[in-house]
Amino acid sequence: MTRRLAAILSADVVGYSKRMAEDEDGTLSLLKAHRRDLFDPAVVRYRGRIVKLIGDGVLVEFSSVVDAVECAIAVQEALDEKAGEVNLRIGINLGDVIIDGDDIYGDGVNIAARLEAIAEPGSICISSTVHEQIRQKIDAEFLNLGKIALKNIPDPIEAWLWSPPGRQHRLPDSGTFTLPDKPSIAVLPFANRSGEQEQDYFADGITDDIVTGLSKCRWLFVIARNSTDTYKGAAIDVRAVGRELGVRYVLEGSVRKSGNRVRITCQLIDAITGIHLLAERYDRDLVNIFELQDDITQSVVAAIEPALRKAEIDRIRRKRPDDLDAYDLYLRALAHMYKVKPEDRAAALDFIAQALRIDPDYAEAHGVAAWCYFAKSLWEGSPPNPYREVMLEHVRRVQELQPEDASTLAHAAISLALATNDYASALAMIDRAISINPSSAHAYGHGSVINTWAENYDKSIEFSERALRLSPFDPLSVMPLAGQAGARMMKGEYEEAIACARRALQVYPTHTPSFLITIISLMRLGRANEAQTASHRFMAVSPTYHIIPQAPVFRHFIAELKEAGLPG
Repeated sequence: MTRRLAAILSADVVGYSKRMAEDEDGTLSLLKAHRRDLFDPAVVRYRGRIVKLIGDGVLVEFSSVVDAVECAIAVQEALDEKAGEVNLRIGINLGDVIIDGDDIYGDGVNIAARLEAIAEPGSICISSTVHEQIRQKIDAEFLNLGKIALKNIPDPIEAWLWSPPGRQHRLPDSGTFTLPDKPSIAVLPFANRSGEQEQDYFADGITDDIVTGLSKCRWLFVIARNSTDTYKGAAIDVRAVGRELGVRYVLEGSVRKSGNRVRITCQLIDAITGIHLLAERYDRDLVNIFELQDDITQSVVAAIEPALRKAEIDRIRRKRPDDLDAYDLYLRALAHMYKVKPEDRAAALDFIAQALRIDPDYAEAHGVAAWCYFAKSLWEGSPPNPYREVMLEHVRRVQELQPEDASTLAHAAISLALATNDYASALAMIDRAISINPSSAHAYGHGSVINTWAENYDKSIEFSERALRLSPFDPLSVMPLAGQAGARMMKGEYEEAIACARRALQVYPTHTPSFLITIISLMRLGRANEAQTASHRFMAVSPTYHIIPQAPVFRHFIAELKEAGLPG
């Protein structure tokens, strides 16, 4: 048998069978066009050879690992710009292959195929042998997934993941989550059945309010809505969701809004057995939408805990805005606030301003505004001064209104901490948020950052781990990851700090604190060249940044930041 060393790229079309069943001719035409115009030219450009087509997949051989990875990134970035017309999973491995005419076989091929199978749609999963070869040769960040057990591969393989900037992704099921010692539930995004895509925000808002209601039952462990958002629009295997999130129950449903009427259906499923515990349909006028949300929450709680405690159900009810138009605008703001682009924060603030003109005492809206100004202050490369006063105005309104909403208190707390350095008052707000909702990932995540600023490093790490367990796929997981990264940096655990910061940058590719933690830690480890490379990459995405002497934590490392090439 003839053998050679090769870089193997395995790619597969996501949802191919479903698309073919729905529109065979259209799907074939679209895939052929993408192959002709995008995939095949990229393979030629990067000196690859298409070995064979395998159903809806393709196997490509490269003599260069760098060429293979650059080709994969070019393809995924081009597809990402086309807004999901076609989604690919790609796996790449470097290994020995057996040559049989134009075909290739062997473990090198099999591992590439298995890596492709665990990749998220739109992402690239590579083996550690590939990662070792491309380090410092390709300007791309890969997240270390650790050792993964791959199907029919005898030994676990260390894998690394790349996703397009800003893309949320789920890590492969590693089996690390165990069921909590109390009832646990994940609420999947309610499907929008209104026939109008622009009504997605309304279905998301219904989902969010049900999660909030359930979270107020202290004897429930509730996964945050931002993590379950990663399942939106996907074909769901409820048992797999239960394993991935480490929960016993899954609630799924749909929303149909027409004029002033809304119909909501939902079903509660035991994710261990697959048994349906509850199936309900609710029809209401929109004027009774909050009553409807309470009805759903109480029905779910009753199904999980037959000995329903009235006091806990009473806690579910909270002050709602006096005007449904304000509520609608608030939901529209939520659809933007968790995204990474500055223009999304601007859109969120615009909707919130409209909501507050209608209802100036809407505490949750003030919390969103405080958060958006916090993010503008810290992450858009400007000193905090331009937004300090307006941020504090919204924080003070939250303090005056005393809302029973944990996320609102958490957003106000971290804004207060940044604007005033009053960490004791900010942490008191975090404690109140957690007492209201022990399942609030935002309270624990924001609390992790504040504890790092307050030099409570072990507490920061504890809060970070709790937040990541409550919401492992959250777009705001950048907060607990960065909080823990900063704490480990201050403890001198620089390798661990870099690992956490790089995970944060996978979630939020322009996150200023995570870049700075990476640069400082690399400098402290004596890896100045890598630190300077990270500095160049940071300045490319934040060209207006300059070192702020009074910035929390980083004021201790001004010399390292300057030596790495950042402007003072």
